[in-house]
Amino acid sequence: MPLRTEISAVRTSSCLAIAAALIAATPALAQDAPSPDKGDASLENGAIIVTGYRASLENAINKKKTAEQIVESVSAEDIGKLPDASIAESIARLPGLTSQRLSGRSNVIAIRGFAPDFSTTLLNGREQTSTGDNRAVEYDQYPSEAISAVNVYKTPMASLIGQGLSGTVDMRTIRPLESGKRVISVGARGSYTDLGKLNTGSDDMGYRVNGMFVDQFANDTLGIALGASYTDEPYQIEEFNSWGYADAADGNKVIGGSKSYNTSTKLKRLGLNGTLEWRPDPRFTSTIDAFYSNFKDDQIKRGIELPLYWSSATLEPGYSVSNGLITSGEYTGVKGVLRNDVFQRHAKLYSFGWNNKWQGDDGWNAMFDASYSKTDRNELSIESYSGTGRADTGATDTIGFNSSSTGTTFTHALDYGDYDLIMLTSPQGWGGTQIGSDGTTIVGGQDGYYNNRIVKDELWQFHAEVAKELHGGPISSIQAGWNYTNRSKSLVPEEYFLGLAANTDGTTSVAVPEEYRLGTTNLKYLGLGPVISYDPIALINDGIYNLVPNPYGDVVVKSYSIREKIMTAYVQANIDSDIGSAHLTGNVGVQANWADQNSKGATAVYLGTNANGSPNIGSLPRNASTDYLDVLPSLNLSLRFPSDFVVRFAAAREIIRPRLDDMRASLSWSYTITGNVAQVTGSSGNPDLRPWRANALDLTFEKYFGAKGYIAAQFYWKDLKSYIYNQDITIPTSALALQDPGNDVIVSPTAQLNVPINGKGGKLYGVELATTLPFDTFTSVLEGFGVTGSVAYTETKISPTPGESSSDLPGYSKWVANGTAYFEKWGFNARASVRYRSTFVGEVSGFAANRVRRRAAPETIVDAQIGYDFQPGSALEGLSLYIQGQNLTDEPFITYNPGDSRQIIDYQRYGRRFLAGFTYKF
Repeated sequence: MPLRTEISAVRTSSCLAIAAALIAATPALAQDAPSPDKGDASLENGAIIVTGYRASLENAINKKKTAEQIVESVSAEDIGKLPDASIAESIARLPGLTSQRLSGRSNVIAIRGFAPDFSTTLLNGREQTSTGDNRAVEYDQYPSEAISAVNVYKTPMASLIGQGLSGTVDMRTIRPLESGKRVISVGARGSYTDLGKLNTGSDDMGYRVNGMFVDQFANDTLGIALGASYTDEPYQIEEFNSWGYADAADGNKVIGGSKSYNTSTKLKRLGLNGTLEWRPDPRFTSTIDAFYSNFKDDQIKRGIELPLYWSSATLEPGYSVSNGLITSGEYTGVKGVLRNDVFQRHAKLYSFGWNNKWQGDDGWNAMFDASYSKTDRNELSIESYSGTGRADTGATDTIGFNSSSTGTTFTHALDYGDYDLIMLTSPQGWGGTQIGSDGTTIVGGQDGYYNNRIVKDELWQFHAEVAKELHGGPISSIQAGWNYTNRSKSLVPEEYFLGLAANTDGTTSVAVPEEYRLGTTNLKYLGLGPVISYDPIALINDGIYNLVPNPYGDVVVKSYSIREKIMTAYVQANIDSDIGSAHLTGNVGVQANWADQNSKGATAVYLGTNANGSPNIGSLPRNASTDYLDVLPSLNLSLRFPSDFVVRFAAAREIIRPRLDDMRASLSWSYTITGNVAQVTGSSGNPDLRPWRANALDLTFEKYFGAKGYIAAQFYWKDLKSYIYNQDITIPTSALALQDPGNDVIVSPTAQLNVPINGKGGKLYGVELATTLPFDTFTSVLEGFGVTGSVAYTETKISPTPGESSSDLPGYSKWVANGTAYFEKWGFNARASVRYRSTFVGEVSGFAANRVRRRAAPETIVDAQIGYDFQPGSALEGLSLYIQGQNLTDEPFITYNPGDSRQIIDYQRYGRRFLAGFTYKF
């Protein structure tokens, strides 16, 4: 009888029928086990137990080897100790995967050249709400100490609920009864960022503490696992940003303006997780899971916004030009806007699950699972302006500039750190006169802006399954199931103009009161020197600023509410058969999804004229719904040879549902007047959107060296039958409630709206080469040394804009590579890792916290770690010490204008991070 292995990461793994389908072709060979004198192994009841990083690699290899899908895994070295400092960093080292950094830390994952929105993330097999605007889970919400393993499924199967188009990430927490013994684990680490304290009042050192308790009671029929983690760590960023590059009078490109900051982030996160398992009968197990995360990411951003070519400033003659780009020169008459901005992202995530599974003596098995996930998020962005005077008053500056591959640096004449010179005001008079919805008037320009985005995300899921084990044929079991998911997500913006309470005549500027002055922040990396520093929240709370409600309809139009109800039914046959000396396993099945989606939003309408002559734009509610059916067949086959060679083939129909903000039922418009004709343009969501759909084929060849190492070549091909594009459509202007443009201007009879639509797709294909090789596979002299890594090449023939030539998808890198070299013996461990991705289109935070896409430069990240694990028998047995270095080459994040990599838009430098810590298990 072949050895059966349960793959707990699959959603339906709770039903032991799946275990009958997941068959290990070849048991580990005796010669693969380490000898008793190895420093990273211990003897327990006569068995050799491998621990540490090598153990995590072996666990991941075993998972890959015995799985019926094409899967990549990362396993904890120990309870509460992942191989990297964060989950996202660990996942990003898997073949075909990469990450994008936020504030210097990896927080989202791209699989096989697709953006994060094309994959889904599960926790213990259950769908989760997200802390972002869409479906993609941001992994810095989950403490790594709470996760025991992460499995990435690159191919779907019928019984996998919540699968993505590019892949499915399943994070697993510990099962206390499977652990089989009491474990108490504690850990702590300190962190340091070498950029120092960029902003006054910020920190360059932080800490993280965690603990885990696992035990079994009542003759091992009751198990409990409790974990807690708390993080208080700073991140520092030198953040250059240009407005863009203008066409100068001579036809050369020149920087049109800049908005650059010293950004200091404080990340605080409390994570709690617990699992209760009850097995009163060997045939029945009931499990309750709970997870809670309280996440706070608070940023203070201090810098200067310099309106240059796109302002009243003058580009003086005598500048230098190189291949069509003005690289250095001087602007006169520059009116700088000093910025003391706040960005806060606070989120609370709740996740609960209850699973019951029955394994009958007669081969009948059953499972029922109920889960709930909820995220409440507030994303607050505050802009606060200061300068030499309001609008046309106050001193101007002469700014020299030098543009290079690291952004633009400046020279200046004014002292921006002088509190007697720099005052709270509206230096450019932006916004002009504003009348809030409460009647409050701001004259002489707004003094800042307040934008609070309130997001609520809620998901209920119910899943039931029955299965029957069969004997005597190639089909080992058949399983059938039903799943119902009800998800709702809403966004409500609260937007206000900031106006100085003392500015009643439109000319007043106010010096920062003494009690609010926080010294200066030095923008030395830009060449701009010290700038005044204060906390704008304190000025709002104490009435220095008035909050004036933004009355314009486009604020309401940004809001939306989406509800999805997904009913899923599936049937799956699991294959287990001998073919000559080889062994064939796998599954074939079909999944049917009935989707009912509803979207609520608003349409901007013209309601007349305000007292200041500006248009009064209101809104009317808009509601739309649709439903559709998707049928998703899938096939996974694994042919396993006695030589530890495995050939896999997979074919499937795959989908991923649209971005939630693309489904919003909201519409806004504006005029562009040319001559005496007003052209109407606008944008809208599309509540009738269907998913991205693809037909996919996978073929892999894998050679294993027992349980210790492997070499694999993975080929994949996806034919996207439908894709979601943004396209201009034409509608009659009579369908819109438009304002009168006046002055004998004629409104065009048609309007152009930019909306997301379903269109034809394209093809994406590639190859991944991966290996894990301990060097003692070749010679015992190199025992303890090894490498693991991969390289992936992906080609795309998809046109994100209909009618145009194929171009890169968001998140797509043609080349992705990573590698880790390690040594582990006698308790000592050391490893160095490098990961590379070629240029890609990434998402960054734009105006009003909206996400914008920009071309990002290639990047190479280098990390390293050394440590020591005290060995069995020593007085400090169970204690592990480590030192880590992250981003050791200080790799920046760079975006630039397509076609000219010298036209830098973003140049963000995060610096190096150093961490030292310990874990202790007893």
